Amino acid sequence: MSKRLINIKVVINVVSSLIIITGVLMSLTIPISIIYKGGALFPLILSSAITLAAGFGVKLFTRKHKEDEVKKREGYLIVGLGWLAMTFFSSLPYVLSGAIPSYSDAFFETISGLTTTGATILNDIEALPKGILFWRSMTQWIGGMGIIVLTIAILPLLGVGGMELFASEAPGPTKDKIHPRIKETAKRLWLIYFGLTALECILLMFAGLDFYDAINHSFTTMSTGGFSTKQASIAYFDTPVVQYIIIAFMFVAGTNFTLLYFGFKLNFRKFWENDEFKWYLGAVLALVAVVLGGIYFDRTAAVSFEENFRGALFQVVSIITTTGYATTDFTTWGSFVTFIFFLLLFTGASAGSTSGGMKLVRIVLLMKNGFLEFKRRLHPNAVIPVHLNQHGVSSNIIYNLLAFVFFYLFMFVVGSIIMTFLGVDFVEAVSAVATSIGNVGPGIGALGPSYTFYDLPNAAKWVLSFLMLLGRLELFTVAILFTPYFWKRN
Repeated sequence: MSKRLINIKVVINVVSSLIIITGVLMSLTIPISIIYKGGALFPLILSSAITLAAGFGVKLFTRKHKEDEVKKREGYLIVGLGWLAMTFFSSLPYVLSGAIPSYSDAFFETISGLTTTGATILNDIEALPKGILFWRSMTQWIGGMGIIVLTIAILPLLGVGGMELFASEAPGPTKDKIHPRIKETAKRLWLIYFGLTALECILLMFAGLDFYDAINHSFTTMSTGGFSTKQASIAYFDTPVVQYIIIAFMFVAGTNFTLLYFGFKLNFRKFWENDEFKWYLGAVLALVAVVLGGIYFDRTAAVSFEENFRGALFQVVSIITTTGYATTDFTTWGSFVTFIFFLLLFTGASAGSTSGGMKLVRIVLLMKNGFLEFKRRLHPNAVIPVHLNQHGVSSNIIYNLLAFVFFYLFMFVVGSIIMTFLGVDFVEAVSAVATSIGNVGPGIGALGPSYTFYDLPNAAKWVLSFLMLLGRLELFTVAILFTPYFWKRN
């Protein structure tokens, strides 16, 4: 039997579908540009036309590919090449409109959007045409659930192989299915995602935002992306009800979407049986109390307790869900609170949510396994498994978890070394790497919520762009493409 090669034609054919979908979604910015007269109409039309032409051209060229299902290798390659292709074409509106003339900056802003990181190089966001800002927000909404899942939901061309794409793309270490067919699962996930986005938009409009600001912030809340149409982020909307609405939807976006599905079916028992959700809720409440204490201890208390509570709650939920919105600069709350937020750059919220970071389930399993080591030392011949949701966790999952955490921290160290080598200040370097690989957005120091990434060297921006993609695709999905094992015949 001959050893199997990667089916490059089917890979390119599927990637062309992603490019076509990107072009179609890009065209939705055209009516926004017409309505709001932002001045970027022609660049948006041209960008959409180029993207669609490229997608259809490549699809036509590869139309005679073998009807072979997508295997694991093809799945990984489609995801990696698909995100790079989407980033390239999604950056066209910035470059062609002159909104971001430097391609290094345009690529950084685009991949920050698609990976829902939210780090920005823009120093005057309100000066950009509204059509461009709408596309900027839409890149985060697309990246939130993943355009790969979107493709599986609306295109039947992948067949059974769609499972390999979903496994490569879906965020988090768990892939609980809510329907036995992967296409139906993807449809349900996107229906929930779309419905929650629409609901938040309606509530924000009732709270006083116009449609444009409401839809943009709904896009970037549900995706846990954090891009805003205002330079001051959510601090611009100094209205408690607006901030509480966004807090609620950030928390929901950080919840496992499988649990949300069962919640919509009124099966709330699933929430209280889920260890990760209980840790998620408990962590938010505990961290708010700690941050509030830190604020008062540092004597940076605002006018009222409610304002301090709202500020602490907003920033804790924003950072733990990796949304990255800001109502205030948390680095002004003292060194203790700043360090707490730095640690949160690594955590993330729930697996199966749109948040980034390591995900809480990994941290919970790591802690449980660590504590059980003491018991194993006393009973070396006993088999003592780690339990999650009252079920034993296989040793293979624990090994995978340890490998993931090691590689995550290894890339953090390597990335920090490279950044300092490029001349970036130490605090900025470790902050930028942590927030990029965790897909959070703001960091600490000169990269805190009140600042941007504009002044970083171009080489540093390319390094951070790679780390954003690495973090968004759960490290191994990208890293495996650089191993010799991936390219060997099997």
